[in-house]
Amino acid sequence: MLAPLASFGMGGFWLKVFGQEGWRAIRWVRSSFKYTLATTFLVLTASLTWALLGPNDASTRDLLVVLSTFLLGQVAIELVSAKLQLEERYLALTLWQFLPHLLRLLLVSMLVLVMANVMTPWSVAFAYALISLGIFILGTFYIRRLYCGQLNLKGHGELSASNNQPTLPTSIRQVAAQSWPFGLAGVFYLIYFQSDIILLKYIDGDKSAGIYNSAFAIMAAVYLLPSVIYQKFLLPKIHRWAHCDRDRFYQVYRAGNWMMLKLGLLSMLAIWLLASWGVQFFFGDSYIGAVLPLSILSLGVPIRFVAINVGSSLVTQEHMRRKVWFMAVTAFLNVALNIIFIPKYGMSGAAVATVISDILLLFLYLYSANYHVFTKREVVC
Repeated sequence: MLAPLASFGMGGFWLKVFGQEGWRAIRWVRSSFKYTLATTFLVLTASLTWALLGPNDASTRDLLVVLSTFLLGQVAIELVSAKLQLEERYLALTLWQFLPHLLRLLLVSMLVLVMANVMTPWSVAFAYALISLGIFILGTFYIRRLYCGQLNLKGHGELSASNNQPTLPTSIRQVAAQSWPFGLAGVFYLIYFQSDIILLKYIDGDKSAGIYNSAFAIMAAVYLLPSVIYQKFLLPKIHRWAHCDRDRFYQVYRAGNWMMLKLGLLSMLAIWLLASWGVQFFFGDSYIGAVLPLSILSLGVPIRFVAINVGSSLVTQEHMRRKVWFMAVTAFLNVALNIIFIPKYGMSGAAVATVISDILLLFLYLYSANYHVFTKREVVC
């Protein structure tokens, strides 16, 4: 949960600033790295301080210290991913984001199959730490190239004297002023997306949280599709179109709403039909209680799919701050509804709270997109 705080939205900020300024955005890179180092150091320090001074037993304290290295790997993944998106190297992006998960799976599988006698929380923690450090070291080679100005930026023509005119250098304070909405967006998304599991644990017990988490895992897999389409593939283009090709920007927005609605409805129907079989197949008969909350959560799939498309228009230009406040309102509503519904309805109450939050967020996004983003569709460059 601390991982989004480490780089605090730097990947999203890079996509926005390069989409707006093209090659001139190179001026932001060095101060961005300094900002990232500062935020990562602060979050790492806070994590270690909590581990050492918080109300933790000795085992939890030591595990938190070891797992703090996870932050370094996540920072490298985000920065390198943003660079690959700007270069439109989607195959490399896929491999880069898949690599940590593959390495964890292989290493933990080796512990289970080959060295089962050493399969402990400590061995898993050290496996994760080792992989995170390896990803961080590997990522520094790619990041160093960008720091030196080596970037094969797509969509803005070739680097030339006309688009590489001297510009004023930027400071860490300027980077912070521009990037904080992207950092807060990650924080509020975590609260909105995962608070129900945490509150279920403390209000309704570990068993409810575990069963509900199986339904949550299935929903997270379903939401990968629109996230990959927009966050990984379309987002750099959307920033560029919002600045230079307003007509295409609007066309993609309208077409995306209809496409996401259709895909969302199909996904919802598939979950309804396969919920019972899927829960038993992936998690076993003891998790059959997850079928009802999963069926309720599926009602939010078409809503969330459309919201992802509409929300992508709000990350452009000056609209990101407005989007962050919408996410904050939704996150706090989600927490409040969970506190009200979980004591009465348990897992079903948590699922209902999530669907209501989805509806509110989509309404806020649609209102802002229609009355702020697309009030003017002229081409600006």
